[in-house]
Amino acid sequence: MGHVDGEIALRVMTMPRDTNHSGTVFGGVIMSYIDQAAYVHVRTLGLHRWVTVMVEKIEFVAPVHVGELVTLRTRTAATGRSSVSVQVSVDAERYSTGEVVRVTHATVKMVALDSDRRAIPFASPATLRPDEGLGL
Repeated sequence: MGHVDGEIALRVMTMPRDTNHSGTVFGGVIMSYIDQAAYVHVRTLGLHRWVTVMVEKIEFVAPVHVGELVTLRTRTAATGRSSVSVQVSVDAERYSTGEVVRVTHATVKMVALDSDRRAIPFASPATLRPDEGLGL
């Protein structure tokens, strides 16, 4: 599994509501964290409306348990005119031992949109003010 030496984009402590019938955190919860981390990353590259257009294969190689701290690190993998591909790594810190284990990693492709929801160059001037909501 590849390691992303990137910035911490998101840290989350897992809670009982995040777990499945086996007592481990749902894969969908981790996938949501991956999407959020990618969004946090691209917002530093341009203050726009960003949407997820693709997530590459996600393979879970270790479980996450209640009470563990999940850390998501990101880095830019590639850029296009309006898109940014973000590599996201997911690690869990084991509650009982402090051991950090790789859970999964993925590449997320995000696209910058203007207020009319058209793709725009992500390096263009901000299309949102810092205090502006998304206006959904």
